[in-house]
Amino acid sequence: MQKRMDPEQHLDWSLVQTIHAVAEAGTLSAAARTLGLTQPTLGRQVKAAEARLGLTLFHRHARGLVPTDACLALLGPAEEMRAAALRFARTVEGQEGDPSGTVRITASVYVAHFILPEILAEIRRTLPEVQIELAPSDSTDNLLFREADIALRMYRPEQLEVVTRKVADLHIGLYAAESYIARRGLPEGAETFQSHDLIGYDRSDIIIRAMQAHGLQARRSDFAVRCDDQAAYWQLLRAGAGIGAGQCLVGNRDPGLRRVLPEIALQPLPVWLTAHASLRTVPRIRRVYDALTAQLQQLDRDPANR
Repeated sequence: MQKRMDPEQHLDWSLVQTIHAVAEAGTLSAAARTLGLTQPTLGRQVKAAEARLGLTLFHRHARGLVPTDACLALLGPAEEMRAAALRFARTVEGQEGDPSGTVRITASVYVAHFILPEILAEIRRTLPEVQIELAPSDSTDNLLFREADIALRMYRPEQLEVVTRKVADLHIGLYAAESYIARRGLPEGAETFQSHDLIGYDRSDIIIRAMQAHGLQARRSDFAVRCDDQAAYWQLLRAGAGIGAGQCLVGNRDPGLRRVLPEIALQPLPVWLTAHASLRTVPRIRRVYDALTAQLQQLDRDPANR
């Protein structure tokens, strides 16, 4: 390798981004997609970074690039630089006075499918100058690194540098499709509930724990159909595959469904609206955040949400 870089020399930030992205992605092609570059360009940048630093950063293998020990030692400082650069960018954005532009919102797959569309359509009618990107995801997208500008969470986020506010509770009930009821009838009480076809989760134990909290001894094998994807789970319920749990706001509005055992009280889901603290001062994000807050707060007063 070439002589190592003098610590006083300037290191191009784009090369640090390259090192970080390739180490995370494991391949040039995946890192290139992340950075919006071509694979040959990224390959040249990796070689330039190695030459500039005087270090071998990656071992080349048929399946991709593996970070060397030297590279791994650099990832912590690279992450700090990335965070500092994003704070710098947010500070610049915070000075913008233009209310137009794009706002990226992330929410769970279920909420994105069944609750947000009407809300976002109304926001677009009142804020036509704002473009909205909706990212349905059950993973925890990182507001600090701009995977999203605003996030809807069913728990209170603990990240630093975020503004968060509880805006609603979504009540949960048990439902069955009319087609299922015509075939199997209604459970006469909690004691007969488990004799019915139940829809549960595959890997998640949330429903099992909820049933146990009500004195029902449940096992994974007690569920006739299992699915972790929230949207697919709901469609299985609507198709008559069995009795399942869902948000009252959606279930009570569906003419093909009927509430089952309403006397069983299930824990409601809190809705927290979250944005990065510095982005809260960007006009377009502030306006969408406030509009979402107003729309979601109305859900608490909606008779269907009971």
